[in-house]
Amino acid sequence: MKIGIGLPNQVRDVNPAIIPTWAQRAERAGFSTLGTIGRIAYPGVMDTVALAAAAGATSTIGLTTNILLATVWPGKLLAKELAGIDGVSGGRLTVGIGLGGRPDDFVVDGLGSRGLGKRLDADLADYRELWTGQPVGGGDNPGVPAGSREVPLLIGGMAPASFTRMAKWGVGYIAGGGAASDVAGFFEQARAAWQEAGRPGQPRLVALAYFALGRPDEGRAKLHDYYSIMGDYADHVAAGMSGDTDAVRATIAAFAEIGADELILSPGTADIDDVERLAEIAL
Repeated sequence: MKIGIGLPNQVRDVNPAIIPTWAQRAERAGFSTLGTIGRIAYPGVMDTVALAAAAGATSTIGLTTNILLATVWPGKLLAKELAGIDGVSGGRLTVGIGLGGRPDDFVVDGLGSRGLGKRLDADLADYRELWTGQPVGGGDNPGVPAGSREVPLLIGGMAPASFTRMAKWGVGYIAGGGAASDVAGFFEQARAAWQEAGRPGQPRLVALAYFALGRPDEGRAKLHDYYSIMGDYADHVAAGMSGDTDAVRATIAAFAEIGADELILSPGTADIDDVERLAEIAL
């Protein structure tokens, strides 16, 4: 199982200037991937901006949105932005997407928080059209440079339609923050949907967990703050955060046991020394 690390882009009031340095240190430490979480109505750095900065500051480490709230963007605009990040990085981007649902994140006129499944299905078709160089905007021009690729998609969600969508459009399934015991059933549904759709091999299975090693109490408080709009789930996430060596190793073992291909450990604080602390434990 590969081990990635999150960028601190959605730690409350993070100093955005830390993101390129964090990315460079993560690459030197040997993590497989840099991940992001994100929402609009929160004082952090947009996922796409954080990954663009990381792409420019690194050369080998993977880049993943974990998870991007795809429906808060107009589909074609997001597709072009993601293609640009992928191109700048030399083809290192994988896009993990979900529906979202917190009403305050939907700030674009005409893109509210209802009808998200149908909208995402339409957006996925728009992504493919743009990424394969088809004309956009009613003219003759494609939206991406020649040689652009279809950016690999990991699709998350818990509803049955999410797994059907994953098997049609994605290279695999991505789980949100939660214990391995919570995620195991979703992985099984992903495998079943993949087989039912007649896809060869197995879906790529990626999971997210949280950690804070230098300042664990602060990490739990910040995670609780981030998820506070979701009620009791905030308690669940904060309690499940790994705050010491034993907890990190137990989390890694648990996700390996359920068959995760990659685990991205996302930071609860912007303490940059946590990059090396985590590497010493996890790699």
